[in-house]
Amino acid sequence: MDGRDLVRAVRLVGSVQGMRTVRSAWRRRRADARALAPRGAERARVPGLLVSAEPGPGGGAVRFVRSELRVRVCAGGAVFWSWDGADPLPSYALPGAAPEPDPRARLEPDTNGGWQVVAERLTVAVSRYGAVELRTPGGVLLRRELPPRWWEPVGGGVARWVQLSEVPADARFFGLGGRADGPRLREGAYRLWNTGADGRSGPGGGPPSLAMPVQLVVSDAGTHLAFHDNTWPGRVMLREGEEGAGSGHDRPGSCEVRMEGGPLRCWVVVGTPARVLQGWTALTGSPALPPSWALGPQHALWGSGGEQEVRRLVAGYRERGLPLSALHLDMGHLEAHRVFTVDRRRFPGLPGLAEELREDGVRLVSVVDPAVRASPGVAVFDSGGAVGAAGAFVRDPQGLPVRGEAWPGECVYPDFTDPQVRAWWGALYEERLTQGFSGVWHDRDGPAVFPAFGDASLPRSAGHALEGRGGDHREAHNVYGLAMARAGHNGLRRLRPGERPFLVSRSGWAGVQRYGGTWSGDVATGWPGLRASLALVLGLGLCGVPYSGSDVGGYDGTPSPELYLRWFQLGAYLPLFRTRAAARAGRREPWEFGPQVLEHAKAALEERERLRPYFVTLAQLARLTGAPYVRPLWWEAPGDRALRECEDAFLLGDALLVAPVLESGVDRRGVRLPAGRWYDTVTGQAYEGPGQVVVDAPLSRIPVLARAGAVLVVRGTDGRPELEAWAPAAGRTGGGPVVADGGDGWARAEVERYTSRLVDGRVVVERDGQEGRVPYPVRVRGMPSGAQP
Repeated sequence: MDGRDLVRAVRLVGSVQGMRTVRSAWRRRRADARALAPRGAERARVPGLLVSAEPGPGGGAVRFVRSELRVRVCAGGAVFWSWDGADPLPSYALPGAAPEPDPRARLEPDTNGGWQVVAERLTVAVSRYGAVELRTPGGVLLRRELPPRWWEPVGGGVARWVQLSEVPADARFFGLGGRADGPRLREGAYRLWNTGADGRSGPGGGPPSLAMPVQLVVSDAGTHLAFHDNTWPGRVMLREGEEGAGSGHDRPGSCEVRMEGGPLRCWVVVGTPARVLQGWTALTGSPALPPSWALGPQHALWGSGGEQEVRRLVAGYRERGLPLSALHLDMGHLEAHRVFTVDRRRFPGLPGLAEELREDGVRLVSVVDPAVRASPGVAVFDSGGAVGAAGAFVRDPQGLPVRGEAWPGECVYPDFTDPQVRAWWGALYEERLTQGFSGVWHDRDGPAVFPAFGDASLPRSAGHALEGRGGDHREAHNVYGLAMARAGHNGLRRLRPGERPFLVSRSGWAGVQRYGGTWSGDVATGWPGLRASLALVLGLGLCGVPYSGSDVGGYDGTPSPELYLRWFQLGAYLPLFRTRAAARAGRREPWEFGPQVLEHAKAALEERERLRPYFVTLAQLARLTGAPYVRPLWWEAPGDRALRECEDAFLLGDALLVAPVLESGVDRRGVRLPAGRWYDTVTGQAYEGPGQVVVDAPLSRIPVLARAGAVLVVRGTDGRPELEAWAPAAGRTGGGPVVADGGDGWARAEVERYTSRLVDGRVVVERDGQEGRVPYPVRVRGMPSGAQP
């Protein structure tokens, strides 16, 4: 540490707590130095030559001189492989039992002296030296895993490992969680370590709040997802390939995964992007369905202004005719920042206020932070000490609760990898419900401490239950937010079984979608932060987390009116649409930026409300199929290389293409179109894809185009659902699914499918399987020349 670290700590939380932050950081460093011995001398190991093979269900075991590889093709098409006897379970990514093996897949010798498993969708070939190749049924290479290498401490201990993979030269990488530099991942190193304290997401920024070792790889050969199921700290090194490199030969792209410990095991899912995400969802669990109100516009307040500030803000929305579905209260509404408390001076009648707002259509959402003030007399601290034999909190190697500095002061942290602790914590949400809150958002769940210097988390030597297996924070850190989300979601379900929980997390891991959505963390205010917002949402969607969003306007600064408006217009088309800022970063209400911004922001809000039934449909489809609401332009055409390079526009479901403005001073912008006809939803002008077009992007709106033939459900002028049908091109048909809004309960989703076609110059919309009967009014738009509605 140097003087700058101390100054940073003091500026962050004040002089007294700043000094405690420095003390906490030194304590964390000493604990790790004592408990985690230097690695010392290591011995490298590779599999060696193939010795034998033993067929088994869905594949079998291939033995080498120094290791063993297990390969299993599962029912549904997912492939699992692992080294050194690692099994699919236990795993935080999988919700329950591992999928059953495919009885049709057999391990058999190949012609090159190795072994192979031939399945319906791919062939897995294992070489004599331990390389694993994944090929299409036609023999085209999707991925080659070179023989891994381990480094084992000579005196015993945890082995670290590296796995190098090769992909086709034209392949592009996506995923690895929420990455501000995405959605397409360039060459470079990507850290696998969640951060949750004062990071500012933006291109070139630090590690993300939600990292996961999930790669989605798109190439001409096909699309596949690779997931290294290992929660330890790690790093992924990506290198793009080069076609025609070196005497006309292609140089393959590569992915190097380095992990500091844990098992070497991997899942792979292949197919079209839609099939890959469906297979990934089948493996890791269906996304939680947000309540329908959570698909409307939301606003976050620090909360220090109390009930008067809340009423003023809600009245401001209502007086200006602006829709608002939810109001989030940050740390300022808590008593001394302590979790599961209320500042009675500022909020003397919170339950009554919540009921009053709910009758007006506005729900209250509360922040929940895992840091628990470590003081006798604090209710959560006292009750946590009585959980189980050792208490609820993460402990150091000496068995004492680990302490760190956070907003409430010196804090301890629940060990959410212990089932008893999850049950205890989940029951605490009853206090939030009693106060009238309709949902929660988890912040600083990395977990995070104030970082005077070093890592802004718990000591890596801290002990965790890890479902009874035991281990330290190196293995538990990345799943801490996931396990906290599990505790909160399950607690809310037990407390209010008739309502779908609303929960969004800052941190998480593979499978977090089972418990709720995420938001981007503290995105930096600025045009790069705006661009990062889209990248984060797209990347998370491709990792199986469909419900996410960012802080409109950025978190930590004062946006210009133009930047705020463009961010607001983008947010109106993202699943989680929420404005939020730091306590000292200025207001985020639309009327604070002048009458012109207010007028255009109101139009964006009204369009979001008009599309609310469409968002309900997308939410239901995400739960059923894993398809994200927000999709890259190549979603239906992964073979289109130009679309694979496009990062400044996205598909909202199948029907709409949204092209946000991500730069200052822009009133026209280029848009790369997928194949087919596309209509400007404002002017009705038709464009033909594939190709690049230039469209108007006035300050009043961002370009949104509708696919010809699309049928989507929207809110009509009378407030009731209606179908909006965009005329198909001559000789083509179209359509779309519709799921009616079933409210906030658990009613079974009924997917209705509609088709559109031209008949004698007229657009006809019919419902599949119902003799053409359509129970909604139909409004036809984008009529071809000479046709009739």
